Amino acid sequence: MESFRSEPLPNEEPTRPAPRRNPVISFLLETIQTILMALVLYFLIDLVLGRVRVENISMEPTVRPGQFILVNKLAYRLGEFKRGDVIIFHYPRDPHEDYIKRVVGLPGETVTIRDGRVYINGQPLDEPYISAPPQYTGEWVVPEDQVFVLGDNRNQSSDSHSWGFVPRNLVVGRALVVYWPLNDIKILNQTPVVNAAN
Repeated sequence: MESFRSEPLPNEEPTRPAPRRNPVISFLLETIQTILMALVLYFLIDLVLGRVRVENISMEPTVRPGQFILVNKLAYRLGEFKRGDVIIFHYPRDPHEDYIKRVVGLPGETVTIRDGRVYINGQPLDEPYISAPPQYTGEWVVPEDQVFVLGDNRNQSSDSHSWGFVPRNLVVGRALVVYWPLNDIKILNQTPVVNAAN
């Protein structure tokens, strides 16, 4: 059974109703709080995720011009490169320009390109994502804290085979997913397999 009091007990102060705020001031304060929370969330998300628009054909058929990609900016602050990662980085010869390529060679590895194949430390890569076999040759030893990158459109790509390695500090992040146009949505980053030598 519930009991109710209608008057204060002895030595008890009567409670006074809280003063009412002006509804306009209340509305303004709530609006300001909502905007501040939205800005904080936006900047937190922006620290973690980037958005880029693909501008050229160097990564076809994986990504095409006009597609938009989400990028994990913390991927290489919290983890290491993996072969096959599609990354966004500042072009070493002009850091104001951003490129998108695939990580092929990791620090300390020897990358060899011959007879239309890519070899890592003498072992061939299985690369089902490329548009055509490379028509160039060469051999590179990847320095520490750098990666060797190639475009999936091997013969139409300005990449490590022509201008060198990408230092870790120029990497913006790892491409996660194509999110626009909607009919092109797909997850990126498939890891190529190094086959046993035949």
